[in-house]
Amino acid sequence: LEHAWSENFKQLCAFKAQHGRCYVLQDDEQNKSLGEWVNQQRKCYKKKALSSSRVKQLNSICFNWDPHEHVWDEHFKQLCAHKAQHG
Repeated sequence: LEHAWSENFKQLCAFKAQHGRCYVLQDDEQNKSLGEWVNQQRKCYKKKALSSSRVKQLNSICFNWDPHEHVWDEHFKQLCAHKAQHG
């Protein structure tokens, strides 16, 4: 079980290196199992069922615990960019 978690964490690190973020969409066909794993980590975290060492590891790569917050942040960045460009 620990090995599987570590492998998924490595995959998430590789995903972040490629995409610049830890937010993996669940409907991303190329990363479907990783997206499901990420969602499972969020659920465990909310239930306080994720060990502190795993929380530390995920925090060390700026893991996004709230996907809704991520979407809001992305839209806000787009709005700021639009305002800077168009006034």
